Amino acid sequence: MKIIICPDSFKGSLSASDAAAAIDAGVASAFSDAKRELIPLADGGEGTVDALTSVSGGQIINLEVAGPLGEPVQAYYGVMGDGKTAVIEMAAASGLDLVPSAKRDPRFTTTYGTGQLILDAYNRGYRSLIIGIGGSATNDAGTGALSALGVRFLDAHGQVLPPGGAALAHLSKIDTSAMKIDPSILNIRVACDVTNPLVGPEGASVVYGPQKGASSEIARELDDALKNFASIVERDLGITIANTPGAGAAGGLGAGLMAFLDAHLESGIDIVLDVTRFDDRINDAHLILTGEGRVDRQTAFGKVISGVLKRAKRAGVPVVVIAGGVGEGSELLYPLGATGIFSIAPGPITLEESINSTRELLSRTAENIVRVYAAGRASKST
Repeated sequence: MKIIICPDSFKGSLSASDAAAAIDAGVASAFSDAKRELIPLADGGEGTVDALTSVSGGQIINLEVAGPLGEPVQAYYGVMGDGKTAVIEMAAASGLDLVPSAKRDPRFTTTYGTGQLILDAYNRGYRSLIIGIGGSATNDAGTGALSALGVRFLDAHGQVLPPGGAALAHLSKIDTSAMKIDPSILNIRVACDVTNPLVGPEGASVVYGPQKGASSEIARELDDALKNFASIVERDLGITIANTPGAGAAGGLGAGLMAFLDAHLESGIDIVLDVTRFDDRINDAHLILTGEGRVDRQTAFGKVISGVLKRAKRAGVPVVVIAGGVGEGSELLYPLGATGIFSIAPGPITLEESINSTRELLSRTAENIVRVYAAGRASKST
């Protein structure tokens, strides 16, 4: 029997690789003779570099860059085994987890460090880039990253704007004459799991601003600033981005990458599944175990689990979902192909207890699932 183990990270407790190892331990306890393949997954956010470099035999490059508040942080990016493709997680340089809760304010946070990662990869000769843009602390439409690449964003007096999304309300001119890279020789794929436009009620500021520290008033202020940014981009570059699906990803970083670097936005999980040769590896599988920290209504839309279910349903392989918590709307996964959805919680348990015991609970749940599955197979054969 062949079992594919392909979870996302269990945020706050286990990386995707660690979660896969925990599930594998439980499967081995239940069915030691099973052939097991571990495929840690991500959808463009945390774990994307690890997922793509590990499966391809690549390497990690560590680099000190400016964090979302402008202070130095230790970041990284990956190079895949082909020696040609760099994989960048914007969250490594500009992620929400890098900003203490008390200091979160998307009016001032910057993607400058993400631009430094892109520039370093470019200067090392990598011309194919995969950029994951989940988990941002920012709302600057990527202007920080583009500033690191030499683009100047100027006010009406010709002065360079300060970092952050709020300053874009005063944007008057864009100067690309000193750009440090040549976008025409780059192939940039942006791994993105949202389709929000840049502005409006479904845009970057209104939908995602609050989780980055914005009040409703600040979210409206940022939305107006992004509207001004979009109008100046359209005037100076001739590119319309305000309502493009995905332009609002990562506080508008999607828009900036599309407009200035001719980047292509793609489903993050589809990029990862393609690179890991997921379709080929599940062809002869009997069971797939996947999961993440919480499963709810959002899981059905462009996340790791929904991507796995889509591919598995096409291949006719049953999928069992394991989650730290199971919330409202999780039933939407059944029409997508989920065979079962299980929480690792053994009973009433606090979030802190669950996070501290995720590894053990995950192994135990996987063991129980596989024991039932194996018993079912045995009964069919008699």
